[in-house]
Amino acid sequence: MNYHLQSFFKTLPVSLNAVRNHRCFSVQFRTRICLDKTEMEENGLSGGSEVVVADPDKLSNKISAIRAAGSAKLQVIADFDATLTKYWVNGLRGTSSHGLLRQVNPEYDMKRRELYYHYHPLEFSPTIPIEEKTKLMEEWWGKTHALLIEGGVTCDGIKQSVADSTIAFREGVGELLELLEERDIPVLIFSAGLADIIEEVMRQKLHKSFKNVKIVSNRMVFNEKGCLVSFKGKTIHTLNKNEHALEMAAPLHKELGDVDEPTSDNSSVKTRTNVLLLGDHLGDLGMSDGLNYVTRISVGFLNDNVESSLDAYRNAFDVVYLNDAPMSGVVKLVSQLW
Repeated sequence: MNYHLQSFFKTLPVSLNAVRNHRCFSVQFRTRICLDKTEMEENGLSGGSEVVVADPDKLSNKISAIRAAGSAKLQVIADFDATLTKYWVNGLRGTSSHGLLRQVNPEYDMKRRELYYHYHPLEFSPTIPIEEKTKLMEEWWGKTHALLIEGGVTCDGIKQSVADSTIAFREGVGELLELLEERDIPVLIFSAGLADIIEEVMRQKLHKSFKNVKIVSNRMVFNEKGCLVSFKGKTIHTLNKNEHALEMAAPLHKELGDVDEPTSDNSSVKTRTNVLLLGDHLGDLGMSDGLNYVTRISVGFLNDNVESSLDAYRNAFDVVYLNDAPMSGVVKLVSQLW
């Protein structure tokens, strides 16, 4: 294990019981990575969070490879809901970027909820073939988008919906994005939700835009009165939310929220063949499928049902943060990549 990974581990707030129960680390690593509450506070990290690394040597090799290639070869791909944002807010399930939207006519909110209750179980059904499930997701998103148009969504309504919502970023997200912006490292935020809402959430909750951040999501088209009239490009849903969406999405923008200067040139992103991937779902690992990457470090946030899902997550992700952890551990990890 190299020095940089040792330094990374020393900053990680880890539950000793989690390590013992799940046996993700060999005995030689337990003392090194387990910190008591006092030491966590001295390092400026919030107490109570836990992290699991199934293969420390593999992670060490990946960190070394990315460092050797340099930051010019690195990009970050991140999911939005429950990855950059909190899963729990004030003891309640946090609002998603899609779910926070309230239309002028509450009847349309109810109709969208009815679609959710119908299609959401189908999305996770283990018996439906992927081809059929993909068609169902396209159907769900198409009906939902039609309701948004018919129900009279407006720019002002989006701003008010965000202001009234309980959506919140994990502690440390702003610090992470600022660190990546300083290094000119592009961040692609992938979402099956709505780009316009995500941008508004970032404006209101982070109070700044980031020149290196691009949103790959469904983008709305408004008329001169600020009313939603259509959507740009092909629909991005949960089963096609990956690097291929770069070609499917509405024109990507040079700056967050800059709708006047679109660019279709993704070459600068595609030449960055080292990836830090952040997600909260096993399916988020597919966000880098369309990129011919050399080295990828995958970070998973296991927010709920930890006991039943930990084995699957630790086998899939290089690093797993448990129980809706803050982003501080990822900030420490990123600082070891150059």
